[in-house]
Order: sequence, then C-alpha cells, then structure tokens
Amino acid sequence: MNILTICSTFPYPPTRGGTQGRTFNLLKTLTQNHAVTLITQRSQDVTEEEIERLRQYVKDLVVFPRPTELKEEIPAKIQRFSQFLLGGTPPNVLFLYREEIQKWIDKAVAAEKFEVITCEHSVNEIYIRPEWKKQVRTILNIHSSVYRTCKNQLETGTSDNEWRDRLYLPLLRRYERQTLRKFSRVVVTTDEDEQQMKAFAPEAEIILIPNGVDLETFPYRKADPGGHNLVFVGGLDYFVNIDAACFFSLEVLPVVQQKYPDATLTLVGSKPSPEVQALAKRPGITVTGRVPSVAEYLHKATVAVIPLRTGFGMKFKTLESMAAGVPVVASDRGLEGLEVDRPNVPLRALRANRVEDYVEAIGRLFEDARLRETLSRNGRELIEQEYTWERLGKSYEQVLTN
Repeated sequence: MNILTICSTFPYPPTRGGTQGRTFNLLKTLTQNHAVTLITQRSQDVTEEEIERLRQYVKDLVVFPRPTELKEEIPAKIQRFSQFLLGGTPPNVLFLYREEIQKWIDKAVAAEKFEVITCEHSVNEIYIRPEWKKQVRTILNIHSSVYRTCKNQLETGTSDNEWRDRLYLPLLRRYERQTLRKFSRVVVTTDEDEQQMKAFAPEAEIILIPNGVDLETFPYRKADPGGHNLVFVGGLDYFVNIDAACFFSLEVLPVVQQKYPDATLTLVGSKPSPEVQALAKRPGITVTGRVPSVAEYLHKATVAVIPLRTGFGMKFKTLESMAAGVPVVASDRGLEGLEVDRPNVPLRALRANRVEDYVEAIGRLFEDARLRETLSRNGRELIEQEYTWERLGKSYEQVLTN
C-alpha cells in the first residue's frame, strides 16, 4: 500500500521523544510492509547525517525548510489571530503552514499516488482538504488534545499567558471539533483524549493507540543503586517540563533534603531554559543538558520523579523510566493513560500531586528496597506486555489498512 505521512517536526532521531519518537517508531513498522513517503520540515539543528539516516527508512523523503521561530512583528501576529477568529485555525498551525507543501500534496492526491494519508500530530491537519475523505483514507494521529491542554493550564495556573489562553479556549474547542470531521479515522494516545474526541465528534471513528518504548534503547537495569538520588527526564526547553522541574526543585526537593541531606536531583534533557539552568546553583541539583544515553542516567537513579502539573497525552518519560526498571513517583498528568495503582492491578508506580505526597512517596522508596524492587519489576513487565513499539506499530498498521 502507498502511504503518505505528513509531519511538520523532523522525526529523527527518535531519542528526542515526543512527536519525533512516536512518528518515527510507528513509521518504522509501516515501512516493513508498505511504500511510505514522508513529507516533513527541517529545522536549523537537523544535520545532513540525520536526513540521510531517516531516508533509509522510507521509500521517499521530501524535506522542506521549517520556519525560523524569530520574534515577529506585531502586525503578523494580529493577522494570524484574525485568521484564527474568522477561519478557525490556530496561529501556531498557520505559522508552520507552507503553500509549497500544500501544492505538493494537492498534486499527489490529484494523481492518486496514495491510498492513505496520515497526519502525525494535529498541526498537520491543515494540509487535508475535507473532500479528500471520499477518495483517500485520511488518518489524524492526535498526540494530545490542544483544547484539553489549554483548559488544564488555566485550571492549574500553569499558563504562560492567561489572558491569551482564556481568549483561545473556546476557539480551540471549535477548531478541534471541526478538524475531526475531515478524517476517516482519528488515533489518540490515552483514554482521556479518547473520551474528549468522542464528545467532540460522536460519529467519528476514534482508536486508542498509546505511546511505546524501544526496549533496546531502554534496557532493564542490572541492579538497584540504592542511595537518595532522584532524576527527572524531559526536553527542558518545553514549558511543561520547565514548570515541572522548577516546581519540584523549589518546593519539593528542599523538604526531602531536610530528612535526607544527601538527596540529589539530576535534570536530564536537551536545551535547558535559563530558569532550569539557574536551578543548578541550588544544593544537590545537576543540570546535564543533552546526553548520549538517557538510560544510563535512569539506571543510576534511586527514583524517577515525573512532577508534571500540566500537559496531556501519554508521557514517554514515564514509559522509559518503567522500561529501565526505575521506581516512578509521578503526578496524574505524568501517569495519564496508565493503570498503575488501581484495585486488582499490580502496583507499578506511586502517585503524587501535592508537595506532601511527593515527600511521603519518595521517603517510602528511599527506605524500602523491597518496594523499589516491586515497582521496578512490575513497571518493566507492563512495558513488555503492552507498550513496545513493535506491538503498537502493528496496531497502527491495522488502522491504516483495514
């Protein structure tokens, strides 16, 4: 089958997680049995070597330059907001849109080159024309609901621009509802997003396919290192992770260190923001920047903390920590989509949402090696049984081809 995959984020290397990780790993499975053409955009940090490596996985790789995210003039921002009000498309989607990409896709559809088109992440929906639904199967792979994300940020006080987001919220609701109608099928990563999409479009075909882990990249640890060492992993230029790192470092860690003075926190992730870099000045905190192997840092940690206060969708950092065998303490947002502590389910992680919850859960794990081993073993078993990319890629292939 001839498949066109549209992804505005260059999906390589997959170790960057997020859109890159999900898109690449699902695509890698598809290419085993189908002819996949990938159309994507290249940001300035994408190397020629990375392009050539990605090219090996697809039949055709079509690369366009990605817009440079510079500070824009006020008139351009006003124009895109006006288009949002009148046309319903958010400014960030319009910013990434390119006429030359649209023309390329239009020409390919007119020539009937593809039987299936997938949009990896919601921002790529802009290239799909509603009438195509009658002639080609169109799949929208939603990584997380933009409406629910914005709503949660307002509810939790984590929005970086409350006035803007209150204005955007009803518009995002309208946008997401309209978008769903264009597609043959819609894929989501968690049951919460599945419920939201069904509420928006009861007639739509919504399929749940969660995120996964490459078990070769995240092998199970050889031993419990003990100690009082905490780790948080994530792209540290992303506001959701910045908020989590600052919240935990400033509000939770000092309380933990009152009881465990030698407790440390390692913040592992690329492009740490100035706020995150400043945390390295505090006692016991190390900020690494991008590292060759995240798994190595996970294996050295006593506990992985995932203190997200906002952000929707299934979290790679949670899955990867479990795969590596590191006991996890995480918030509701960090555990979204995972069954870890319900009755009749093996205990796979400890849940925490308040400062006192984190302090209590971390203390339990510092003190109890048997509990650490239980979470380590149960977490790894869950990943092996349900969240490998090989398994999930086959499910995605069925959505596209059946």
